[in-house]
Amino acid sequence: MVTGAAQRRQGDRYVLEESDIEAFRRDGYVHLPGVMSEDEMQAIEDVYERFLRGEIAVAGKDFNDMTTGEHGTDPAGYAVVNVMLPRRYHPEWQGNIFERRAQSIAEQLCGEGMTIDFDQLLAKSPGRPDAVFHWHQDQAYWIDTDDRRTATCWLAVDDSTLENGCMQFLPGSHREPVRPHRPLHGDRSASHTLVTDLRPDDVMRPVEIRRGDITVHNEGVLHGSGGNTSRDSYRRAYIVALRSESTVAEERRRGFTHSHNDSGEVLDRVDGLRADS
Repeated sequence: MVTGAAQRRQGDRYVLEESDIEAFRRDGYVHLPGVMSEDEMQAIEDVYERFLRGEIAVAGKDFNDMTTGEHGTDPAGYAVVNVMLPRRYHPEWQGNIFERRAQSIAEQLCGEGMTIDFDQLLAKSPGRPDAVFHWHQDQAYWIDTDDRRTATCWLAVDDSTLENGCMQFLPGSHREPVRPHRPLHGDRSASHTLVTDLRPDDVMRPVEIRRGDITVHNEGVLHGSGGNTSRDSYRRAYIVALRSESTVAEERRRGFTHSHNDSGEVLDRVDGLRADS
């Protein structure tokens, strides 16, 4: 048995325990401690901050405020800075150590044939109680295929706490059909975000994690996060989402890249609530 986080990091791999795999299958998510060392985190953070400072150019809606959809304005006023597809805009990042470890984790959780579908940066500013991610299931955004295996690896660049807006999950909700979702602002062209409602008996489980830890969740588990009510603590996250090779190929065939610049016609063709099979 491999126990300590340092021992679980083995080059490009992070070794899972059987209990991790069981939790992922049972709950739809799992917390994995110490996936990245502090030295590795510093290298990630250096590039991350270049994106936030605007030193790496990002096109159109792929740099936006996730809460409102606002883009092309001063990001200092954004509640949640969202950078879609950073590996597209900074190709030197492709194949970094987090991507390689995420690949190994996805294969241990989901089996062979997994590949990176998209990546994303999400930074909640301090003192922004409006920096909320409304409840949703990722599958609502995506096409329905015969192979929906997904491992979305969510890396904490800062300690992620209830105060600054940590992830919250509804354990086991992936075993239910996808719930009805609606655009947050009534129109997908105005805001990419989809939302659903909690039921009276739903009990969300907050998952506080440390810098260098990750959570991994699948396509069906219901999740979201609260605002950042801290005075001076950012809540930065780096996401690498892996899906089955066949599903990613079908997404691309339909013109879907996860860019927020994808056209409305493309989104209509791949929306998980309306997709033709």
